[in-house]
Amino acid sequence: MTDTAVVSARIDPDLKRSAEQIFREMGLSAAQAIRLFYREVDLQRGLPFGAKTPNETTRQALREAKARYDLKSFNNADELFEDLGI
Repeated sequence: MTDTAVVSARIDPDLKRSAEQIFREMGLSAAQAIRLFYREVDLQRGLPFGAKTPNETTRQALREAKARYDLKSFNNADELFEDLGI
């Protein structure tokens, strides 16, 4: 690998220590684990653990929620459940 790019991130020190201990137990350096993560993101075309790039329907719903478009409000959980029919 002749061409490289640098990745820099701020991370909680305790999380870093904990994760790097797990990497060591797996025989990986932090750099190898990061490369593995990036490779999986590329192969999966999204995060390799259930969070994917949203489709257009989801993106539209997120835009509407952010704009509070046609958003219902409830005074309590019972009203919400009643509206949901549960």
